[in-house]
Amino acid sequence: MRDGGPLGRAALALLLMAAGAGARPRPAAPGDQSRSNVVLVACDSLDGRLTFFPGNQTVNLPSINFMKRHGTVFLNAYTNSPICCPSRAAMWSGLFTHLTESWNNFKGLDPHYVTWMDLMEKHGYHAQKFGKLDFTSGHHSVSNRVEAWTRDVNFLLRQEGRPMVKLIGHRKQFRVMEIDWRNTDKAVNWIKEEAVNFTQPFILYLGLNLPHPYPSPYAGENFGSSTFLTSPYWLEKVNYEAIKIPKWSALSEMHRVDYYSSYTKNCTGEFSKEEVRNIRAFYYAMCAETDAMLGEIISALRDTGLLGKTIIIFTADHGELAMEHRQFYKMSMYEGSSHVPLLVMGPGIREQQQIPNVVSLVDIYPTMLDIARIPVPQNLSGYSLIPLLREEAESKASPTGPRPSWVLSEFHGCNVNSSVYMLRTGKWKYIAYSDGSSVPPQLFDLTADPDELTNVAIKFPVTVHSLDKILRSIVNYPKVSSSVQEYNKQQFISWKQSLGHNYSSVIANLRWHQDWLKDQKKYEKAIDKWL
Repeated sequence: MRDGGPLGRAALALLLMAAGAGARPRPAAPGDQSRSNVVLVACDSLDGRLTFFPGNQTVNLPSINFMKRHGTVFLNAYTNSPICCPSRAAMWSGLFTHLTESWNNFKGLDPHYVTWMDLMEKHGYHAQKFGKLDFTSGHHSVSNRVEAWTRDVNFLLRQEGRPMVKLIGHRKQFRVMEIDWRNTDKAVNWIKEEAVNFTQPFILYLGLNLPHPYPSPYAGENFGSSTFLTSPYWLEKVNYEAIKIPKWSALSEMHRVDYYSSYTKNCTGEFSKEEVRNIRAFYYAMCAETDAMLGEIISALRDTGLLGKTIIIFTADHGELAMEHRQFYKMSMYEGSSHVPLLVMGPGIREQQQIPNVVSLVDIYPTMLDIARIPVPQNLSGYSLIPLLREEAESKASPTGPRPSWVLSEFHGCNVNSSVYMLRTGKWKYIAYSDGSSVPPQLFDLTADPDELTNVAIKFPVTVHSLDKILRSIVNYPKVSSSVQEYNKQQFISWKQSLGHNYSSVIANLRWHQDWLKDQKKYEKAIDKWL
């Protein structure tokens, strides 16, 4: 533990800064040619809506609130794929998922892919990264990849442990996710011991695991991650009375893909209101611990006099449903899963600014290059956020033309038995599936229905046709869906052949073992029929 205990010095620094003491970001002078330092803090599974509403009511997030006061918050920022590796592949490459072909958590970028950090380092930036990266191929459990490959098989198996909560420690225990705290310590020490001495700008990345749920050992091979875990220290920062219990549709009324997701996530059983409230409360407490790590980074920059020279970006790979739509985890286009936080503060960034434009994580790549004054390639899917942050004319700053009025997200992994494509534009969220005809689409009016409880696709066929036309102009999604199906089948065949005689034993003891072992021959036959 560093001096001052939980958030001691960091909290004090933030309070001083909020009161006007200490260094504050200054607007860049017109003739100022010095390049800013950049710090990107990317966490895992933080619902972006907490950064503007209803965060102030449910949980205290002082570091995020500080960034809002002294910088800019994006009100409509989205992941390009609501699962870890594909989302991060999009962020580090600047390309949509169907272009990186990062179809699941096992398949990401090539290890030698040139990222924005590589280019910044090549152009004179000191580069350092700590913590979770997860944007290259070859990671995550066998269960995770097999579940994704077999999602077209005609069976229904629970793939996760039932979501649960666990309270550990005592009222003074603030370091719960120790791995994240150790990586935060490393980043803080690097700022104080190395970055402070640099004569050239630096780019620092800190990747956090929180507020992703913790492993559930009873769930089988490599465990599921269905445990929302915290200490009393963080739980006391949550306002239980303000926690909203989400409305659920009857199981018989759910969209067929939502039902598959809810079932495989082990959420179709009975849950009391107290259970749901606790899951959400523990999740918010995990968000508060995440926020504290962000505060440590801000405090270190202030202590070293680097805050006024550094652009800080805070975001996440995706959100967390926390029992909305009878699901936990991500892997969904609903707001809790697909809406991510995106806050920016630093030199030249307007204070107390809220930007309503739709943006997404592929915009990080061109933004980083823009900050570093590196020419932005024209083949990227994203657009620099700098014109929005500085209210510049977009045509001046973007060689690829004006930013479109839509964002795209897509999903091809486990817990969902179809490829999914989301187009978000204006008040509409349009969700298309598979080949565009075999699975009915969804359409939500987020202005009238922010909780996405009423699918109005049948009510507004002209809107559906118009949005589907835009979607098809961006991606030939029936063709992509077909390619993913073929990829899944070939990957599974290769994996099965590699196991030889051990196949039946291995596949039976993956995360779905509790259901599989009840009728092993039935499920093997279903796979044989699929193949």
